[in-house]
Amino acid sequence: MKFTETSLALGLTTLIAASPAFATNIVASIKPIELIVKAVAGDNTNVSTIVPPGSSPHNYSMKPSQRRALEQADAIFWVGPEMETFLNRLLGGKEFAGKVVAFTEATSEEPEAHHEHEHEHHHHDHGEGEDPHLWVDPGMALEMAKTIHAKLSTLDNINTVDLDANLEQFEQSLGATERGIKASLSQLDGTSLFAYHSALERFAEHYELELAGVLTLNPELSPGARHIAEVQNKLRAANQPCLLTEPQFNRQWWRSITEGLNVTVSTWDPLATDIASTANGYLEFQQSIADAVLECLPK
Repeated sequence: MKFTETSLALGLTTLIAASPAFATNIVASIKPIELIVKAVAGDNTNVSTIVPPGSSPHNYSMKPSQRRALEQADAIFWVGPEMETFLNRLLGGKEFAGKVVAFTEATSEEPEAHHEHEHEHHHHDHGEGEDPHLWVDPGMALEMAKTIHAKLSTLDNINTVDLDANLEQFEQSLGATERGIKASLSQLDGTSLFAYHSALERFAEHYELELAGVLTLNPELSPGARHIAEVQNKLRAANQPCLLTEPQFNRQWWRSITEGLNVTVSTWDPLATDIASTANGYLEFQQSIADAVLECLPK
């Protein structure tokens, strides 16, 4: 099975996710993965997330209780070495072998059995490897859901009938959401979109939105003077420029970049901080991104 670039339907119809009758502990590295797990496993499934709201998945420091949660987990899902870098040494070792599912793999390591989803999306690359923000692309999210389904189906006391029904319902609801989002985003013709950093690129590519510029390739660092000047020139030349920022990062420097320029600013959250952890949560997350982009429309 491989990740595909198929045009997937997405939809905010009610997701009827039955709850498989099993006592299973599942750990997700970040909130968006938790939402996809809930879509497959159901609302009553015990899913904990390591990286809390407002923290960076690149350099988070785990608490002892979270380490214990990993030890007690039946399944652990994470994006992979390029995203949750603080987990590389721990999850790459033998201690958690058989429990861990990564959705991307380290380029310097041999692929494991659960990494059969090779990276066909070479157009997503940024020169230093694949863009790890898989989950903002609904097509990739569906493939992640299928991988989660496959892993959960191997656990003891799993109700695979319910898992199958949940996955099918998720795909159908995702389809309806995507169609609605695509129709609404068609209003953006003539608006120049700028992103805080590359996390938005997969969403933009999936919905055929053109990003006129990205402020920083590394959100942990402020960009250099030359890059700032280039972005300012693009903003001045752009038609109806709109900057999509993120709540986790320092806002002072991008405010200085846009000072004196007629730029609309909207905020979206790639970590789904304010989205409820339910079986419908991923659909609501997709809609929240679309709503943030639609704030760029001229008032």
